[in-house]
Amino acid sequence: MNDVMGIIYTSKDDLTMRELTSQRAVAAIPVAGRYRIIDFTLSNLVNSGVRNVGVIAQKNYHSLMDHIGSGKEWDLHTRSNGLFILPPFLTRENGGEYSGVVEALRANFDYLRRSQQKYAILTNSDYIMNTSFEPMIRQHVESGADITLMYKKVAMTDLDYSRASNNAHALIDIDEENIVRDMEVNPNAASFDNLFLDILLVKRTLLIHLIDQAVAHGAKSLDEEVLRPFIRSGALKVMAYRMDGYYRRIETIKSYFNFNLDLLNYDVRKELFGTTPVYTKTRDEVPAVYREGAQVKNSLVADGCVIEGSVENSILFRGVHVARGASLKNCIIMQDSYIEGFVELENVILDKAVTVRTHGRLIGQRQYPIVIGKNVTL
Repeated sequence: MNDVMGIIYTSKDDLTMRELTSQRAVAAIPVAGRYRIIDFTLSNLVNSGVRNVGVIAQKNYHSLMDHIGSGKEWDLHTRSNGLFILPPFLTRENGGEYSGVVEALRANFDYLRRSQQKYAILTNSDYIMNTSFEPMIRQHVESGADITLMYKKVAMTDLDYSRASNNAHALIDIDEENIVRDMEVNPNAASFDNLFLDILLVKRTLLIHLIDQAVAHGAKSLDEEVLRPFIRSGALKVMAYRMDGYYRRIETIKSYFNFNLDLLNYDVRKELFGTTPVYTKTRDEVPAVYREGAQVKNSLVADGCVIEGSVENSILFRGVHVARGASLKNCIIMQDSYIEGFVELENVILDKAVTVRTHGRLIGQRQYPIVIGKNVTL
């Protein structure tokens, strides 16, 4: 689909993610032993034939830029089109954060105007799913829609989110012809069970017009102040496209923890990685080494790890060392961390390059795991 461009809005730091976003954007959080969250979004676009992708960055975007680089791993390092990093314009008044998607798009009008594609897919970057946008694009063109929203059937009780989060949760009402008739944003008691996934398809020129008018009228929220008025008035034909399959939005420590542990389920791994590929930055490592006496049960162990102790129901990223006598259960241990001998960890998330000294003991709760920031020695 050479006539579609992609725009990825990377969320600003969310305090509900605690130590994991103190030095990185949400999109750059490591997941699944070797990936970053944004890998899934980029791969979905590339696998759908999109070859012009703009990534709207915000504060703490250096880790994100280091990871995606020139876009080579996603085959986006081309002379025409390709991957464009769109960092914030820093001033004394602006510390590198946008108030929302509307302001972010307005700040990048030059990129939108010089792009040549007819359609634009606008998406957030804090979710995990592996899908193709091609069926949504076909539906959009064939139906003559002005805007198409991707949604998923959900039970609100199944969502892991915090009221302290700045993220909006929009639910939509859809008629029998897939036309969106109403939208609720952050309801206490939702009337609908169709969750808008913050992914929409629209003509590029129409998007520019909508954002320009929104800014001219002081609007900041895409859902409440741009989409909802057009939906309720019927001034634009807003259609819905249903996404079926695994989906998880990463916006709390609990949702991050649960997603990684979901990967211990073979069916989830097959759905996310068994159809279309998920690309990521490569790092050549030797295979994992299991020393005599090592015990590993129901875990994902990345290359470069050295296992001498006991690991159960855990995710180990590249280069993790678990010394003899150490015991890990329900843990997520990120790259190059070192667990010394006779350490006991349960329901714990360790960021990159954390060292836990011998005989250390950290026991968290499944609903509220312990999180240790990067480069810490305990």
